[in-house]
Amino acid sequence: MRLLARLFAAILLLIGLGLALGGAWLAALGGSPYYLLVGLAYMAAAFLAWRGRAAALWLMAAIMAATLAWALWEAGLDYWALFPRLMAPLALTGLGLAFLPSLVRTGARKAAYAGAGACGIVFAALFAFAFVPHGAIMPAAGATYPVSSGSNGPDNWISYGKTTEGLRYTAYTQINRENISKLRPAWTFRTGDSGPGIDQNTPLQIGDTLYTCSRNNRIAAIDGDSGKPRWTFDPQARSPIWQRCRSLAYFHDDASAANAPCADRIIATTIDARLFALDARTGARCPGFGQEGMVALSQGMGPIKPGYYFQTSGPLVARNLIIIGGWVVDNQEVGEPSGVIRAFDVRSGELAWAWDLGNPAITKLPPPGQTYTRGTPNMWTTAAYDDRLGLIYLPLGNATPDYYGVGRAPWADAYNATLVALDVATGRERWKFQTVHHDIWDYDLPAQPALIDVADGRGGKVPALLLSTKRGQLFLLNRATGAPLAEVAEKPVTQVGAAPGERLSPTQPYSVGMPVIGAMRLSEKRAWGMTMFDQLACRISFRQHRYDGDFTPIGLRKALEQPSNVGGLNWGSLSVDVATNRVFMNDIRTPASYRLVPRADYPAYSKKVPSDGTGHGPSPQAGTPYGMGTMLWMSGLGVPCVQPPFGTITAIDLDSRRIAWQVPAGTAEELGPLGLKLGLPMPIGMPTYAGTSVTAGGLLFFAGSQDFYLRAYDTATGRELWKHPLPVGSSATPMTYISPRTGRQYVVVSVGGAAHSEAVGDYVMAFALPPG
Repeated sequence: MRLLARLFAAILLLIGLGLALGGAWLAALGGSPYYLLVGLAYMAAAFLAWRGRAAALWLMAAIMAATLAWALWEAGLDYWALFPRLMAPLALTGLGLAFLPSLVRTGARKAAYAGAGACGIVFAALFAFAFVPHGAIMPAAGATYPVSSGSNGPDNWISYGKTTEGLRYTAYTQINRENISKLRPAWTFRTGDSGPGIDQNTPLQIGDTLYTCSRNNRIAAIDGDSGKPRWTFDPQARSPIWQRCRSLAYFHDDASAANAPCADRIIATTIDARLFALDARTGARCPGFGQEGMVALSQGMGPIKPGYYFQTSGPLVARNLIIIGGWVVDNQEVGEPSGVIRAFDVRSGELAWAWDLGNPAITKLPPPGQTYTRGTPNMWTTAAYDDRLGLIYLPLGNATPDYYGVGRAPWADAYNATLVALDVATGRERWKFQTVHHDIWDYDLPAQPALIDVADGRGGKVPALLLSTKRGQLFLLNRATGAPLAEVAEKPVTQVGAAPGERLSPTQPYSVGMPVIGAMRLSEKRAWGMTMFDQLACRISFRQHRYDGDFTPIGLRKALEQPSNVGGLNWGSLSVDVATNRVFMNDIRTPASYRLVPRADYPAYSKKVPSDGTGHGPSPQAGTPYGMGTMLWMSGLGVPCVQPPFGTITAIDLDSRRIAWQVPAGTAEELGPLGLKLGLPMPIGMPTYAGTSVTAGGLLFFAGSQDFYLRAYDTATGRELWKHPLPVGSSATPMTYISPRTGRQYVVVSVGGAAHSEAVGDYVMAFALPPG
């Protein structure tokens, strides 16, 4: 026993020394003195234990009592806030009472052992609570949620968001709350694409056929009841980075005979900037479209380095036009390819119009010897379209480099992070709404807007548009005029910390009439870790960063960006239960650490910090005085330095404009500290990608969390009703359809790999109720 006591004392001494040294560092930075004091106290207890003094036990008990008081004072009853503050001290106290009873008189040893047991019971109980969801917002008492009658007639999923309105809503009730538990796999299709990248595709469905695309743009037409391929098309697309295809587009030609070639067309873009029109029945290239069914999107763009310009999101078909934007690799250099928006005739492939926001005089191809204006803000995500108003809604990104605005062209500041409405017939601007002024945070608009109708307060409806942003702000606009329907206020933001010569907008727009999702203010108290040790490291890290709340600018000293450039709300977009006027979204809650690096220092810096070459990490920003670096703010264990949940699913009632419910999204089952897979399904809520889809059957489908499940949630309460394990994770939005041949409803999701997971696949999986 004496040997065990001394061994424990030695370990306790090392723990105390580490806490004291880290705590002294934190205190010197102006942080909490707790860790310094508790570290010194543990060292004192270790010294007493080594000397065989019974006071060691009393001191450890006092440390535990003081820690409990401090934790409740600093964090209240928030479970995830208490978790790192209490678990390690409980374990140390319990072990001390178990290993050091030889230091006390025989009569007191039973009490010591009892105390050790009590610590073990409390530790186990606290750990068990980690498997219960925390941080949820539940429906208000007495809240009502009307049940929709729905419709189970066959329909088509013709666009990324089902329709060009971007609602991801179906009126189906065949699969519903009552029978969802019976949902089973129906078929699986393998794309065969084992190349680099990740599948993020939401298939289209036309009649009894699904159309899907893989990460390297292999297209397949699939029988909707069996999952067997009817035809495949491989454009042999190649890109050195960012291989993905999020959707296709569809066009039905009313002017063609029903069975004429290309009367129904699948429209596809590629990761090497080509546009294809394929016969939906056969997969053959449409001969009258461009050159043998293909248009080169490099026309008029000027020089394009490999990987610097292509399409990741699906094209938009509006009337007889194909609307094309494009992705540019972020932060590599100034003057990257243009963000021009172009419309191509869906039958001939001819250029109908172009909108070059840097030179509006260019309305088609640039004059000979010229190019579309280089370095303009681009649209890498998906547009929406209102056929009645004849307006296309473009969520624009930023002129790259995103993080340095000195010398930025006036048109860049005018259109960065801006929603623009264009006339479908002419491509001319009708109105615009900017969500960030002089954006140096990479807060480009990532998501397709949702076109909805809201009450006008006089018994009627007004055409509206709900726009989600990386900032977690939701802007509700009149989609005919761009005027806010929920109040937007210009609020002052910090004016310090930027690079020399940089200017900062004194105010930024806030949507004060709508809820804000996942944009909590950081503080040292909110710095988190799985244990008190990495929480201490995160608290030190917080004090080492600049942070002045929203819009803390990037500068020469590392700073925290919250929300980060991944969100907030990202490209998955919204889904809307049209019948009940409820909107659903998933978010990401992982701040970033970022800084500018002087040009002379950048080569050495870029070798030390990992980068994926896409602007999400160290990037050179050639043509400016600085490179830059950005990475998620994580502890040394690879755990976010902010308190869970790290991602949620939220329902907002559009009538009251309040959160109806909010639940953590997914578990830590596939993740763990130091990259270890611990298999612990803690509903901690993980950063989420892709989006949700909703049905009149009261179900919300989602697969974009980082564990490997497709889930169905109750749209009334957010309660998880069903989940099914997937072979790998998913970064795609589910869709659903009813087969016109069999009348069965299917739920389909591309299963190609979850974010931050090395496990990837090539699956398209369908689920249905058992026949009969």
